[in-house]
Amino acid sequence: MQSLLVLGRQPALGLAELESLYGADKLKAVGKHAAIVDVDPCMLAFDRLGGSVKFCRLLTTLDTTDWRKIEKFLLEVSPEHSQKMPEGKMQLGLSLYGFNENLKRIEATGLNLKKAIRATGRSVRLIPNKAAELNAAQVIHNKLTGPTGWELVFIRDGDKTVIAQTVKVQDIEAYTRRDRERPKRDAKVGMLPPKLAQVIVNLGAGKLPGDKLESICDIPAGQPIPRKLLGQTVLDPFCGTGVLLQEALLMGYDIVGTDLESRMIDYSKVNLEWLGELYDLPAQDYPLAVADATAYDWRQTPFDFVAAEAYLGRPFTARPDPQTLAQTIADCNLIIKKFLNNLGGQIEFGTRLSLAVPAWQVRNGEFKYLPLIDSLSDLGYNRVIFERVQDKDLLYYREDQIVARQLLVITRK
Repeated sequence: MQSLLVLGRQPALGLAELESLYGADKLKAVGKHAAIVDVDPCMLAFDRLGGSVKFCRLLTTLDTTDWRKIEKFLLEVSPEHSQKMPEGKMQLGLSLYGFNENLKRIEATGLNLKKAIRATGRSVRLIPNKAAELNAAQVIHNKLTGPTGWELVFIRDGDKTVIAQTVKVQDIEAYTRRDRERPKRDAKVGMLPPKLAQVIVNLGAGKLPGDKLESICDIPAGQPIPRKLLGQTVLDPFCGTGVLLQEALLMGYDIVGTDLESRMIDYSKVNLEWLGELYDLPAQDYPLAVADATAYDWRQTPFDFVAAEAYLGRPFTARPDPQTLAQTIADCNLIIKKFLNNLGGQIEFGTRLSLAVPAWQVRNGEFKYLPLIDSLSDLGYNRVIFERVQDKDLLYYREDQIVARQLLVITRK
């Protein structure tokens, strides 16, 4: 029943996403790069997890991190395993997470495994490593999740090594299509990546009921989850061009979207129509409206939780002077605070909000945050505390990026 998920570039986001959906008791972090989830594998609905890049079958755990001992173990068990695979040329790949082995050492292990497998009479091709781990494109291109594919994943976990086999990787082509081929895009309002949009939605949804998870099992991989299956509606009060709305739809939620600019609502409508044609979704007039999030009343279109990228303020390509930064922080803080005050009177106790709010990198790895985060209780909200992840790690950014996205998950008091 256990599966291992390799987490994305910022592992804390993927770990929080998994804890939100399945509960901390079903989750075990494995090193810094992966997690073991103790639920039926089909309930993981891998296509709707933005923070996990590889879905693996757990094979074994070794009480060592000595690569020589690990290689010896592989040479003992791999030839027998290869004989149980379907006929045809075998594709072999190795991915190491948390190890300091150089590429030459990894290649040497791969060649030794190839030699041992070929000694059984089986043809095998070794996939060369450009880095310690193979990326999703390499796994897909070399058919390592196919019947004769075998990507072995090694995760360093303290003084142990967890070994798994990749079953599936993120569909990078589908993500790219939904990101770059949307007919309406606008870099001025930010470009929310679809994978991050999925994480935000999952953090807002919280733990899914068991019966809903079981229903997901019957849906073929890669197919959108039918609307109304999950029985919940998500509100995005800052919907922009509709990235989060489109991901929520594919994940099985009904949607409500508003934005201050009529142009953004027009863009969202066009993009959702395009998405419907792409995925053969039933035609639908979605509840979208031009609205000021600091004053609008959403009670005419009921929703169950909120997931949104809030106002991020001015984009910066270089670090601003202190006065400009202070004014930007004040502007963003005022707008988001007014939004929270407005929404608070419209929602019930326990309603969950997942917001990507701005944080500013003032020096490498050092950030300034919205002042309102220290006064959430005064605004009528409680911050959701994750057991497996610290609040400071819920940041999405690149090293050279000034404006980061802080993922803030809160509930109405």
